[in-house]
Amino acid sequence: MIAIVMGVSGSGKSTVGRALAERIGAIFLDADDYHPAGNIKKMRSGIPLGDRDRYPWLAAVARAVRAVRQTRNGRVVVACSALRRRYRAALIRHLGPAHLIYLNASRQLIAERLKTRKGHFMPATLMDSQFAILEKPRRAIVVDASFPISAIVFNILRRLRSIRALSTLERM
Repeated sequence: MIAIVMGVSGSGKSTVGRALAERIGAIFLDADDYHPAGNIKKMRSGIPLGDRDRYPWLAAVARAVRAVRQTRNGRVVVACSALRRRYRAALIRHLGPAHLIYLNASRQLIAERLKTRKGHFMPATLMDSQFAILEKPRRAIVVDASFPISAIVFNILRRLRSIRALSTLERM
């Protein structure tokens, strides 16, 4: 099982992804760890990434997921912005079926979080560019990012169990 926790910067992807992975005994990967130095330099300078920056990064994320998928019963949770449909399609093309989990967050919540965020290369000045390219997924587990982490993870697990139950019934 692969789960992709997606959303704009500051929505809680890494925090939720880590908590979810721990809860289900999965390996957690943060897509931010696979950005090449040039991407990080651009973002630190307040320059949004374009497709030419993102596709090699997404390929690196997919390679990392495939490499660790051999362990822990194939369970991997990856935190990745995956803001556009074509970015999600590129990941899934390389990975195969995956559960998409979208952390839905308001601009106000993200602005508050980014204001107090320390030590991350993504500056608050890029918030608008994140929302500008965000294409909300049509088929995803959608959760409200304003809830406490424990409630978000509980909701995700409840939805994943429901999906598994439906797919078992469909095979009968």
